[in-house]
Amino acid sequence: MNLEKVRWGIIGCGDVTEVKSGPAFQKVKNSELVAVMRRTGELARDYAQRHNVPKWYADADALINDPDVDAVYIATPPGSHKEYTIKVAEAGKPVYVEKPMALNWAECNEMIAACKKARVPLFVAYYRRAQPRFVKIKELLDTNVIGEIRFVSTTQYQKASEDVKNSTNPPWRVQPELSGGGLFFDLASHTLDILDYLLGPIKETKGFASNQAGFYQAEDIVTGTYRFESGIHGVGNWCFSAFEDEDVNEIVGSKGSITFSTFGNDPIVLKTANGVETWNFERPQHVHQPLIETIVSDLTGGTNLCQSTGESGARTNLIMEEMVKW
Repeated sequence: MNLEKVRWGIIGCGDVTEVKSGPAFQKVKNSELVAVMRRTGELARDYAQRHNVPKWYADADALINDPDVDAVYIATPPGSHKEYTIKVAEAGKPVYVEKPMALNWAECNEMIAACKKARVPLFVAYYRRAQPRFVKIKELLDTNVIGEIRFVSTTQYQKASEDVKNSTNPPWRVQPELSGGGLFFDLASHTLDILDYLLGPIKETKGFASNQAGFYQAEDIVTGTYRFESGIHGVGNWCFSAFEDEDVNEIVGSKGSITFSTFGNDPIVLKTANGVETWNFERPQHVHQPLIETIVSDLTGGTNLCQSTGESGARTNLIMEEMVKW
């Protein structure tokens, strides 16, 4: 596909589109946001007026079939990702879908198949793959500064927020029928995807999932081990009812280690026999923008191709699914 300019439509112009993603479509070269949709038309109109978007809809099909829309960003909860992705593909338009990619791996495969049949690209919003801090980590690993990579460990835990304690009206992120699971699916997916980017695909995994705090029905703690296709080992522990917040990943090699956070803006720390080096990066104002730049480049015939595809997004869904089986 080789468009001169990508005219975007958004399905689900909710919170994630206010700062994280929406404005980036207007700021990226050869990109423009021309239409938005939300089931509550008044909210769609409000978004369009505040963000200077010319069209708004309360019906997804109307946006998908708008001839002025070249590509569609699906920013709804995962429960509707498959439905909308298939509709956009059948309309012959590229898809950019929020993460996690779908409720489960089977749905991911249906989405991939639909896009292949329609010959349209499918991108997934694991935006960290294009952010400078993670590109730097990839560069360090690719230049073997820590030698042969042995293992990676992840520790991520946080306090339970007040909204998840509301049993009568819990947020969609802890409703499996809407999100695929609990906060593990919403948050750990970012870490598992970035490890896929940095270290290659995970070949096999085993895990345990439980609900310890009882605030909602979905799992609130997951512990897993995994082995990458390259032979690297990994271990992760995610807990969403702990006493404080912690977010640290450590990649250990034969000559050193690299430590970094998934969600924080802490410096990247490299330790080798030569000492300690650190790198600091400013968080992008619109965190999706670096990835959207690669998608637009991809769609307009540029050389900066997007590294977050349906295939990579599906791998993360599969690993999460395997880890919560027990």
